[in-house]
Amino acid sequence: MTTARKLPVVKTSSPALPVIGVFATCDPRIDEQSRTRARNVVEMAANVVAGGVALPGGARPDVVWAATLVDGERQADIVARQFKEAGVSVLVAVPDTWAFPQLGLISLLAHFPKDTPLNLTCGNCGPKPGVVFVHAASGAISQYGRLVHINVGTWPDTGLTPVMTPETAAALVDWCYAACTFAGLKGRRVVLFGHDSMGMETALQHVIPTRNTFGIEITRLDMKLLADMLRKEAYDRKELKALRAWFDTHVGTRIELPTEDDSARFDQSLALYLLVRDIMSDLNAVGGGFMSQLEWGSDTRGIPLPVADAMESLFNASFDHAGRKTPLPYATEADCQGLLTMLFYTWLSGGNPPLFMDFRKVWEPWEIKALAAQLGIPLRGDTPWEKKGLVDGDNSGSASLDWAALPGTPAADIMARITMPLADKDYFPGLGNSVSFVSPEGIEGIAGRIAYSALNGMFSMFWDEAATVALPGALATAVCNTSTATWPHTFVVPRYATMVEYKQYAPANHLHMTWGLKPARLQYWMDMANVLSCTPWQARPAFIEKTDRPLPLLYLQNGGETAAKQLLARR
Repeated sequence: MTTARKLPVVKTSSPALPVIGVFATCDPRIDEQSRTRARNVVEMAANVVAGGVALPGGARPDVVWAATLVDGERQADIVARQFKEAGVSVLVAVPDTWAFPQLGLISLLAHFPKDTPLNLTCGNCGPKPGVVFVHAASGAISQYGRLVHINVGTWPDTGLTPVMTPETAAALVDWCYAACTFAGLKGRRVVLFGHDSMGMETALQHVIPTRNTFGIEITRLDMKLLADMLRKEAYDRKELKALRAWFDTHVGTRIELPTEDDSARFDQSLALYLLVRDIMSDLNAVGGGFMSQLEWGSDTRGIPLPVADAMESLFNASFDHAGRKTPLPYATEADCQGLLTMLFYTWLSGGNPPLFMDFRKVWEPWEIKALAAQLGIPLRGDTPWEKKGLVDGDNSGSASLDWAALPGTPAADIMARITMPLADKDYFPGLGNSVSFVSPEGIEGIAGRIAYSALNGMFSMFWDEAATVALPGALATAVCNTSTATWPHTFVVPRYATMVEYKQYAPANHLHMTWGLKPARLQYWMDMANVLSCTPWQARPAFIEKTDRPLPLLYLQNGGETAAKQLLARR
């Protein structure tokens, strides 16, 4: 009698990392030397990927490669079986010869979900032209409506052990970052405390669209749980003492604590970090958010509690009192779309800390120059902020501590730039301490914001490359005082958007930025997740070579990127 197999009882869990499977199709008629070369290309490409892609926290995706060349249906089944047993969720084919698309590659694809990321990378070789196969396969796959990205790169036409050029490798690695973000976040969850705060419809937890589009679950918890746990002191008191001592050492008298009650409230805000951190860990969460306003700290009909700024900044930082850690994207005001933006940006950048800020005061060039003239500050005429203007991004919470200094700055030096004034008593009668700094000049990355529309049922990403700038001291102070001086400030200049465009086309009141994020990675990911790309900046070309990813053939055949994505969304 056949019986079922019982799986072992497991009491701990760790989310599976994405697994990248690298293989090659081949022509069964070719000589053995060419087949040996084809296998060597697979191994070479697999090692490029294994050494080039990092996940948040420094972990590496598992990369496996198939020594079996996919000549036809039987080999397709063999490799597919091996890949599925290895947990492969991302497919990279590196053909070095002609092959028959349906007999090999398409037969292999039938074993995997239709949204499995697929990349075809080849050298532009003549003798046994893998590039001819790539174009044939890309056309065949696009014809039946499946997304495929191709990377027609370069490696030597001859020799048994060719090596791809750095440019080819970089394009493949960028694609793999996007694929690992898309595949690696499926089945993961974020934790949001409280309902949608402050009536911000653009912060709504679109639970079903988020689940259907990204495979991400939103766990919703009530803030009463945290209020009760604070009251019960359900945290490690010894660790709280260590965390407070760390702040006392590195920030010291720059923490504004005029009374013992203020000191106690500061301890409460630090305890909140420990409580939420442990809850997030128990739930294997990759991100979170906290409603705060109005119920937690602003509604005097209840008992206002201290602001969560310190907690939110610590989550988004790459360090805390225990040393280096993985930034855990965390959104103030339970802004779910802000959280998703930061989550995707952090993964796409390999774990860089995100910045959450209000899309606050937009300074057009004439306006910032007028303020400088009023203050008697001479202008050079050639600075980016004089030419384009700037956005003063600031918000009471969620500003990653890392953004107080340039990337790579030691934690102690970052903390030396931090002040923690008392929270604005009008906004936050529960008081507590804000986190305050001014970001330095020269941080480059992408600034943007994801949005959702019920009209088409799709997410869109508004984005532009951007860099931070510094203003002369007196001018920086004046700009900060124009909004809320005691909050973190980051002066952002977009590369292509004008200030008029920027302030007219903002999809919400919050903006997010991550350093070290390349446009191609974001574009590849938007393709995989079927997110609309919104760059309505007149100065930005439709395609920037060596910056943008090439448009997939599927888009060209279906009326362009936006039209094709809308068609895909209906399927």
